[in-house]
Amino acid sequence: MRYPEHADPVITLTAGPVDAYAKVLRSLGRTVLYDYDPAFQLFYEQVVDKAQKAMRLSTKPVILHGEPVLGLEAAAASLITPDDVVLNLASGVYGKGFGYWAKRYSPNLLEIEVPYNEAIDPQAVADMLKKHPEITVVSVCHHDTPSGTINPIDAIGALVSAHGAYLIVDAVSSFGGMKTHPEDCKADIYVTGPNKCLGAPPGLTLMGISQRGWAKMKANQAAPRASMLSIVDWENAWSREQPFPFTPSVAEINGLDAALDLYLEEGPEAVWARHALTAKAMRAGVAAMGLSIWAASEEIASPTTTAVRTPDGVDEKALRQAARARYGVVFSSGRGETLGKLTRIGHMGPTAQPIYAIAALTALGGAMNAAGQKLAIGKGIDAALAVIDADA
Repeated sequence: MRYPEHADPVITLTAGPVDAYAKVLRSLGRTVLYDYDPAFQLFYEQVVDKAQKAMRLSTKPVILHGEPVLGLEAAAASLITPDDVVLNLASGVYGKGFGYWAKRYSPNLLEIEVPYNEAIDPQAVADMLKKHPEITVVSVCHHDTPSGTINPIDAIGALVSAHGAYLIVDAVSSFGGMKTHPEDCKADIYVTGPNKCLGAPPGLTLMGISQRGWAKMKANQAAPRASMLSIVDWENAWSREQPFPFTPSVAEINGLDAALDLYLEEGPEAVWARHALTAKAMRAGVAAMGLSIWAASEEIASPTTTAVRTPDGVDEKALRQAARARYGVVFSSGRGETLGKLTRIGHMGPTAQPIYAIAALTALGGAMNAAGQKLAIGKGIDAALAVIDADA
């Protein structure tokens, strides 16, 4: 064993948390200001303005001070009432999981569920909305990381908007790594965070909220208030003239500021392009080595996570352990229904660089060979390099 289990890995190529950019890590060491200090209040307003620009919002985004699962649960608690009829779209573990939160706040839950290597068909959504005109809320996970698949949220959002329903979008592991914004998909609550494609540590939630979303939440008397789950308490916290509902995570805001600077300075389109190229090279290498991706088609495969199907007879946990012990490279397992069936390689933030596809293929191929699979690793590397070089 070259890399002991409890030693730091050489490279972390997981589906998140991901390694943070060096500039973000340095920013975490800035002075921790008092939240009522005018300097911090102005700084917080400026960070929110940067987030608004990055998310391409016409309204001010909300920052909740906890990793994005806080925002997802808060969205369910704040927007959904017992009178709502909720349509949950489940194409993976996380999409399915949101339905459990929705059910907590409304007994009226409908669901479209597809195999977890497929994506939601907008036509199925259109048919369900026509069959059930009483639907008032629709929820969807854009990138279901335990499957490495992408749902067509812009097309879905257009249907939901035309129906007059409210849309909740989980974009935690897609925003910043591909072209997606709250208003593009007509989301009423759009949940993401800096700990995936923006390359910052976990600890914050970013939310884009429509005007009608705000109105519905504020009209909901059961929506959390004076609570960690409250969204409405943070509506005006962006303003230097308003107090915070409770102490914000000052160091995390310092990190978010640096992450947004990096994203905006590089240019979103350039950031998306390197995520896409890294994933494309990875998929080409996987196929050339004789493996297959989990997604049913390339068209729905994520540019931020490649899920590789585990061959018959291979212990997926042992495979990941071998990659770490032999090469110091860490991958992610599946979750829930996909656990043991696939290995996830993340392409997010600082690891969304094509050279990391080469490192991932080498470690994955070597670990597969150690498990008794005789793969053509060299062919995989050559195929990935061909994709990368074609883009040079």
